[in-house]
Amino acid sequence: MDHAHHMAAEPARCKMWMLWNTQIIDTCVVFSQWHIRSNLQFFFSFLAIVALGMLYEYLRVFSRDFDKRIAVKLRIRNGRRTPLTASGRSSPERHGDDAEETGLLNGSRVMRKQGLTVPPLYRAMRAVLYGASVGLSFFLMLVFMTYNAYLIFAVILGAGAGHYILSDTIEPNGPADKGMACH
Repeated sequence: MDHAHHMAAEPARCKMWMLWNTQIIDTCVVFSQWHIRSNLQFFFSFLAIVALGMLYEYLRVFSRDFDKRIAVKLRIRNGRRTPLTASGRSSPERHGDDAEETGLLNGSRVMRKQGLTVPPLYRAMRAVLYGASVGLSFFLMLVFMTYNAYLIFAVILGAGAGHYILSDTIEPNGPADKGMACH
């Protein structure tokens, strides 16, 4: 007796590969809810991952520019109109004893913080931007860890395209960009 006709078809399940692969159908991207069941879904997933890579680059550039705008506002508010040095400070670099103070209780040398004090609202805004970029970078790392060649390419393509589109200028004396990193 054949019972195959009475059994319900087993639903497709996520396949997780721990080695380099090019699997398209039944690939799950980070969550079981992001289950790719067709080539069309894979195509849209690929585009979504490219967009996430570009968004990461946008957050990096926006955060850097936001920091510059805050520094300009703080310099103007503090009465300083001098340009920032290569280190991002509005005053010359200090080395040696000028940058240190003796501790009050134990006599040990303590480094003094240099730079402009950022008000709490701007600090909170910077923290939100930083947290969003770190969270997105970890998410993209998890996409990378699917070991799917196409999805890895989508992350790299998004980061590269975002960098090309958004980083059209360079500051010769500025700090080097960190690049895409988990943290």
